[in-house]
Amino acid sequence: MFAYTYIEKGRFGLTEKPEPQLKDPKDAIVRVTLGSICTSDLHIKHGSVPRAVPGITVGHEMVGVVEKTGSGVKNVKPGDRVTVNVETFCGECFFCRHGYVNNCTDPDGGWALGCRIDGGQAEYVRVPHADTGLNRIPDNVSDEQALFVGDILATGYWAARISEITGDDTVLIIGAGPTGICTLLSVMLRQPARIIVCEKDPQRADFVRRHYPSVLVTGPEDCLDFVRRNSRHGGADVVIEAAGADRTFRMAWECARPNAIVTIVALYDSPQVLPLPDMYGKNLTFKTGGVDGCDCADILRLISEGKLDTTPLITHRFPLNRIEEAYDIFENRRDGVIKVAVTPPVQ
Repeated sequence: MFAYTYIEKGRFGLTEKPEPQLKDPKDAIVRVTLGSICTSDLHIKHGSVPRAVPGITVGHEMVGVVEKTGSGVKNVKPGDRVTVNVETFCGECFFCRHGYVNNCTDPDGGWALGCRIDGGQAEYVRVPHADTGLNRIPDNVSDEQALFVGDILATGYWAARISEITGDDTVLIIGAGPTGICTLLSVMLRQPARIIVCEKDPQRADFVRRHYPSVLVTGPEDCLDFVRRNSRHGGADVVIEAAGADRTFRMAWECARPNAIVTIVALYDSPQVLPLPDMYGKNLTFKTGGVDGCDCADILRLISEGKLDTTPLITHRFPLNRIEEAYDIFENRRDGVIKVAVTPPVQ
């Protein structure tokens, strides 16, 4: 089968690999019907994820059809359409029982797919702990509607959930990339008094204005003043940092009011500085990623009910055997790209 593979730092390549086989009674084999490229894949490519293993198939955003299950799998069966969670988790350890599935202590726990074990930019993928890592897609939900459930939509939903948003709040979201938009959609469900999005890319800022006209949009140069003018207590009540750019971490805490919550979901390429003397007296609460992707069933229900729609994010489509072109467009932000859908290879 075709599999897009992490060759070495700075280089991915489309290779031929054998189809995966069941290794454990709790495994499932999923035929990938639709996948996508994530910024985290680019972090692997450029060496920013030290735990990533050269030789693995990359990719952790996918939906598909269950082909085989191990004898211990109870919740899905062959023929089921499923979302695949970015995290594999046992559901039984201390962290899983408390909802912290990103920190599952199982050897395959946490972010393993496309990082430490073969992922889904391939024709087939083996999913450990299938009962917790797969969710059946409702019949009225398409593959494209479900594509981002297991990763970036789960991330945005989790970020909104842990940020303790109330109806009186002004919420600032920094970054209108794919994760930022999924965060925006999840914040909108909580109906805060005001939502502000900060985005430097004009096309992405226009995307927000066009699709979500009730949301205020500003650029990074004016962000601090804009937030102060459009909030009641000298800054945002909640800030969610989804950009991961050179100075967005500092922007996040600067734009927060005293005693605010600052939630960091971005993945940075370099260490960030926490300048405590400058922050003294703001009494901020920081919450940091990565995602605990245990809300996928709720997210699918909301999609089925018409309350969440991420399909506008899909701006480009490529078959797996043209994935190099897809990466070039996505990494270099060509042609107004937001997300790319990767379909099965064209023979």
